[in-house]
Amino acid sequence: MNDLLKFMSLWSIKFPINSNIKKSLNPAKTLALSFFILICLGTVLLILPSSAKSGKIPFLDALFTATSASCVTGLVVVDTGTYWTMWGQFVILFCIQIGGLGIMTFSSFFAYILAKRLSIRSRDILEQSMGGQRFENPGRLLLAIIFFSFCAEIIGGVILSIRFWGDYPLRQAFFLGFFHSISAFCNAGFSPFSNSLVNYQTDLVVNLTIMVLIVLGGIGFWVLFDLKNIFKKKRLVLHSRIVLMTSALLILTGFFLFLLLEWNNSLADMSPGDKVISSFFQSVTARTAGFNSVNFDHLTNSTILFLMLLMFIGASPGSCGGGIKTTTFAAMTAFIISKIRDRQQVCVFNRGVPESVISKSIGITFSVLFLVFTSCLILLKSEQTFLFLQTDAIKKIVFEVVSAIGTVGLSLGITPEMSQIGKVVVILLMYIGRIGPLTLAVALAQSCTKEYRVAEENFWVG
Repeated sequence: MNDLLKFMSLWSIKFPINSNIKKSLNPAKTLALSFFILICLGTVLLILPSSAKSGKIPFLDALFTATSASCVTGLVVVDTGTYWTMWGQFVILFCIQIGGLGIMTFSSFFAYILAKRLSIRSRDILEQSMGGQRFENPGRLLLAIIFFSFCAEIIGGVILSIRFWGDYPLRQAFFLGFFHSISAFCNAGFSPFSNSLVNYQTDLVVNLTIMVLIVLGGIGFWVLFDLKNIFKKKRLVLHSRIVLMTSALLILTGFFLFLLLEWNNSLADMSPGDKVISSFFQSVTARTAGFNSVNFDHLTNSTILFLMLLMFIGASPGSCGGGIKTTTFAAMTAFIISKIRDRQQVCVFNRGVPESVISKSIGITFSVLFLVFTSCLILLKSEQTFLFLQTDAIKKIVFEVVSAIGTVGLSLGITPEMSQIGKVVVILLMYIGRIGPLTLAVALAQSCTKEYRVAEENFWVG
């Protein structure tokens, strides 16, 4: 057992031969490298003849699937349930679990178990993976993350397994239950079912279980850790209040808009109660999870546009989800409101927001917008062969790009038909979306020289 723990904590062991390399790896670089290694490992395992039922798979498709699973996205180029063997699906599930919680979270966990403490470097890496937040007791938070995550996945897996047992043999129901539970908590959106959860669109047990798991995995581990203060009758920190309020508003707004726009369209044949369930489910899953219980080919353009906004915002910092994050959206909204009201200070819940937070939020938002715009240009050029006869080509491309960088996994059906260039672009988007555009920028940046200021000069804007 000790040998296993030492192996899992490999990142925290000091090797003399790579000490110089370790010194050059800041937390952002380490985080980016950890996901790269996980993707490479997943690709190698998926290329094995035992992974695919056909005995072989193109390298790019294996890389795409490994990236999608490791970055908990859910976009697929081949059907998960029919193309991959049981071993291949276990590899995908392994990548989802490690990628969802973060490989550095696991390595730090085993290092903490061995040494009963975290080194300064391990603390920095863990805090970087949690969104850059500083913690007074990261070791305690780390144990809470692992314990809560596994408890939530086990409980969700048992509930779903019992439900699926009515439709499948016990062994298959057990696998389906835990596969969907882990995929939902990690906000991955992978499903062995060819049509995702369309067959269970009106099933209350499946819908509620999946929604609860998605929300728990998407609000951020620090928020879950902070919620214990409610039982102690203490006040939640500002971050937790912003996350909970923004998430609730987005879910409710998404629910009402989806219900309104699709009442007589994709939901037309359902009862009022089933329409409510399906609308809630799509509002929750569209933010970052990627499951679908309705046919997206039947959605109106208005619904597609709003779903893209939800995917763009995504989950919360320090969670399994992607997007620009709920706190970024809240900071940007508060900034705009303050400027409209001509206020000098940006305030949220009667607390001033530091200028550094506003600057970072603006940087994240416009970085993602730039990536979306650039990727759309590339894909519209590279995919024009099979899209030139489709009048809604731009809509499908933009939806695919936003889904990839938001690590959501929803698609309008063009993923399997993409060219090699298109698949590479989506792979890069999923990778950037998982680690975060600013984290990647910090990881790639060279050491900065001492900052200095130059003379200022005014100019007109607006």
